[in-house]
Amino acid sequence: MSLLNKLSISARNAFGYSTKRQIIVIESDDWGSIRMPSKQAFESITEKGLDSSGDSFRYNKYDTLADKNDVTQLFETLSSFRDVRGNHPVITALTIVANPDFAKIRESEFNEYHYEPFTKTLERYYGSETPFPLWIEGIQNKVFLPQFHGREHLNVAVWMKALRQNDVEARTAFDHGLWGFNNRHPFGISFQSAFELESIDQLQLHAKILQDGLRLFEQVFGYRASYLVTPNSPFNNQLEAVVAAEGIRFLFASKIQNEPIGSGTTKKFFHYPGQQNSHGQYYLSRNCFFEQSELGKDWVDSCLNDINIAFRFHKPAVISSHRLNYIGALDVANRNKGLQQLRVLLDRILKTWPDVEFLSSVDLGDLMVKSQ
Repeated sequence: MSLLNKLSISARNAFGYSTKRQIIVIESDDWGSIRMPSKQAFESITEKGLDSSGDSFRYNKYDTLADKNDVTQLFETLSSFRDVRGNHPVITALTIVANPDFAKIRESEFNEYHYEPFTKTLERYYGSETPFPLWIEGIQNKVFLPQFHGREHLNVAVWMKALRQNDVEARTAFDHGLWGFNNRHPFGISFQSAFELESIDQLQLHAKILQDGLRLFEQVFGYRASYLVTPNSPFNNQLEAVVAAEGIRFLFASKIQNEPIGSGTTKKFFHYPGQQNSHGQYYLSRNCFFEQSELGKDWVDSCLNDINIAFRFHKPAVISSHRLNYIGALDVANRNKGLQQLRVLLDRILKTWPDVEFLSSVDLGDLMVKSQ
């Protein structure tokens, strides 16, 4: 590892909440969101040359709504390990609660946006084999804790603008039931970045989307979300008050936040774990990474190194590991590899640090609050 990389990793752990407890948190983004509907859709857009390189190719090749086998095998893997207190590893599943209703949008001739709850999307994909009842079992068995990632993993205003202007790539993706085949588009804002701003005037729309999404989350799961990780991170700080009023107590924040304020401009803010904002919310961040679907790296050794550095600085180890790594609905080999690597990682964690504790992000947030 280069000196620059060592300094970068150390910097992740230099500030904020400290504890001598050896805590492991696993955060996994994108649950509930569509990506690639089918192998046929992937092959079709690839033949058209629309997704042949870059990081989005990896997501589109492997990532889709988790099916029953994906969920079952992930939960079986987590349930086979226990920490010093008898707790299983728990996935804090950052969940998208809605997806575009493509049929209704088309019926409106692309003039109106419509969405459906992700539970309905699961039923469209898998019918009577919907895995959602397994989600509830995972929550009850304390291996899976959904928290809020957004209403959609989609910048609604920008996407609809592209569709109305008959953007060829956006319309082609739409015809295949997706938007994310390419992470950029003609307006310079990623479709994936739900809360990026073209202009400050869009704040009212973003506030409504957050309110709708958080209320839908409560309807679906029967409890209010308390932790928010926004898609692709951009988030205007004026929206913190909106989500605070809806029950969000904890916010994900990068060390250096680039707050979008419209017209391509940003403000920079420094954040650290345990920092409190003016609404009484606390910031969390990630300092470990485990993205097994990305080639060219020993992710087990890399993540163990991240954890070791975190513990040396008396920091909790908060691991980022996207849903993508555990999905086999499009390619079983991807899931098999991801779960095999997860088993190796968890086994080595427990052997290296026998006193480790597995917590959810909300558990960690509560510890930070108590330490103040």
